[in-house]
Parts: sequence; C-alpha cells; structure tokens
Amino acid sequence: MRAALEEVAGTAGHLLDDLVDEEWGRRYGRPVRLGKNPTRPKTRVLATGNDAVRLLEHLYRHGTDRASGPRVQALRQIMVQNYYRDAAGRLLWRTDEDGGPGLPPSSRAIVSPYDTSARYARHGHIISWKGFAAHLTETCAPDGPNVITDVATTAATTHDSKVLPGIHTRLHQRGLLPAEHLVDGGYTSLVHLEQAARDHQVTVSGPLRGNPTRQHRRNEGFARDDFHIDFDRRQVTCPRGQVSAGWHGPYPTSSPTAAPLIVARFTKGQCQPCPDRLRCTSSRESARNVGFPPRELRDLQVRVRAEQQTPEWKARYAVRSGVEGTVNEFAHGHGLRRCRYRGQNKAHLQHVLTAVAVNIERLSGLPSTGEGPPPRQPTAFQNYLDQREIPRLKSWRTLGS
Repeated sequence: MRAALEEVAGTAGHLLDDLVDEEWGRRYGRPVRLGKNPTRPKTRVLATGNDAVRLLEHLYRHGTDRASGPRVQALRQIMVQNYYRDAAGRLLWRTDEDGGPGLPPSSRAIVSPYDTSARYARHGHIISWKGFAAHLTETCAPDGPNVITDVATTAATTHDSKVLPGIHTRLHQRGLLPAEHLVDGGYTSLVHLEQAARDHQVTVSGPLRGNPTRQHRRNEGFARDDFHIDFDRRQVTCPRGQVSAGWHGPYPTSSPTAAPLIVARFTKGQCQPCPDRLRCTSSRESARNVGFPPRELRDLQVRVRAEQQTPEWKARYAVRSGVEGTVNEFAHGHGLRRCRYRGQNKAHLQHVLTAVAVNIERLSGLPSTGEGPPPRQPTAFQNYLDQREIPRLKSWRTLGS
C-alpha cells in the first residue's frame, strides 16, 4: 500500500488530493513494519486492505488504473493473493485455517511490491526471509586463504538439494572440482551423492537424511532397517521370519532429489496373526509395506550412514563449519542480505561481485573496512505529505497502540 502511494505521489500526486487525509498520513507517512508481536495485527491488516481497495477504486474512477506503474499493479495482485470477499461482501484476510480460499503457495506469492520475483522462505521455526537464496562454495585447504569458487543465486523457495548438480557442473567447467565436497545436510540426497560420484568423481560428504519411518523416529517397533532385503530373490524378510508376498517397482518419484522406490508388500494373513503387529504397523486393517531404493542406491545409503558414525568422518566433516563464518562475513561485513538491485539476475550479479571482493580481500590480507550509510532522504509520498502539511510519523516505533 505504501509503495503504491509513493508511486502515485511521484508521478501524479494530484490524484491523491480527494483521498489522502490525516489518518492515511499517520498510517503510511512512515516506514511500515508490523514487527514480531504487533498490536491488533488483524485489525491493521484489514484496515490496510480496505484502504488498498479504496485506492484502487479511486484510480479506476480516474481512468488511470491501466496506465498505473508497477507498484500499483503489484498491489492489485497482492490484494488478490491475500484477501477475498465472503458471501456478505466483506473483505477478509486469507488464511489456511479460517475455511476461506487459502493462501497461494510460497513459490507464487508476491512478498515485495518492489521486486515481484522475490519469495518468502523459512528454514525450521527460526530463520525466515524474503528475497533470494545465495549458495557459497569455497576451498578449505589447511594452508593459505580460503577462496570462493562458486556462487549460486536461486529463488528463496528452491530447496538446497536441487542446487548441488549445477554447482558441480560449473566447477567442472572451471577445472575447480574438489575430490571431496563438504556440504550442509540440506544439500545431500541419495540421488545427488550417486550422481556426483558417477559424473564428476566427487565424494559428497554431508549428513544423509535418516530413516523416515515412524518406528525409527520413535525408537520402538520394527523400522525399515530391521527387515532383511534380498535383491537377488526379490524378497524381504521381516524380523519374525515372514517373507514378503510381493515386490513392486522401482517407482519413479516426482521429486528430482528423491530416489526411485521399491515396495515390498506383506499380506493381511501374514501380519494380522503376528503378536508384534502393533509394533510393526499402526493400521488394523492392512499389512506392512516396506519401501527402499534400488540395490546400488541402497548399498550407498548403508555405507554412507555407517561412515558418518565414525570419528574419522566426523573430524573430516568438522572442517565444513568454516563456511558458516564465510556466510556471516558476507552477510554482516558486505551486506549480502541487502540487495541494491531488483530481480534474481541482478541479485546474482551482486552476489558474484561480493565474492570477488571477498577473494581480493583475503588474497591481499587486508582487513575489511566500511562506512555507515548516509541519512535517508524523504520519499515522494513523504514530500507530498509535508507539502500539504499533513502530519506523518518519523518512525514506525512511534506508532501508538
């Protein structure tokens, strides 16, 4: 809403004369920020939505909606994505819990009127951001400075594991492929471990996802690893000695990071009389199915998980923690999380230039220096309010409850 007002004030401020009053000056005359624990968030969200509807309808009546700029166009899309009208015509905020139409997926939802290609992402319950994701690769030799060898910029909603093949392809083209690539657990997948070894002779070392079965997570009952798999006979034997009655697959998966799946099925006649049935399957009607990847991937999975438990692997993998310091250096020393440009391509260019600057700095041995940013000048909408002597707040922190 504020971005649209800034745009209209800068191009055709007279259009706002019959619309903007002191209340709008208090709401939008300073940077808008809800914060982590805003007061009356739903009331403020609905008030802003109704203000946006008034602004768009006002521009439509003046015949300027089609010729409006990208901020107003973005506001129109954001309104469709985040609000809807109920049967009584009331404007409501879309949520996944209230029984309404629901929010669009993160891969499509606009989160910034200034860059409609930016997206929202969350890692766990702590880290969240709006924009893009930067993936850094650096050397980790014990002697000499660590040098950035690759920078990848992706949409914030792109999973880390999808980035690894592209990194290896670019490193191969530059002749910079390592013998071993230490990565975070988000980049590892069974398919990509096998692909890196096959295509580039690179050993990818990183925490491999554990057994996802309910029994393994709760450490009770029979997990998948408790079943003996015989690939030659295409049979699976359960801990109670029952042999599977069916062997199906491998089935391809929809995700490029997930391995094909073979499913071994047991019958109801085998499972229902078993005294350990409730420890093996939670279903009272059906029998147990056991899923696992094909032989080559299964052998790789077992071997990698066993290696990750050894002290030698843990000591070797501990070197990877150094890249966390590099991420911190990029973010806090060089402003990686503040992009000067709009669009993924330009954001990537900034990331690459930042990496070049870090490499020069490291190779020259010079400490990083920097000055604080200059004071921010009033925006077009703030100038509009000042010219018409409409009061505005200087900071969002001065907003009353």
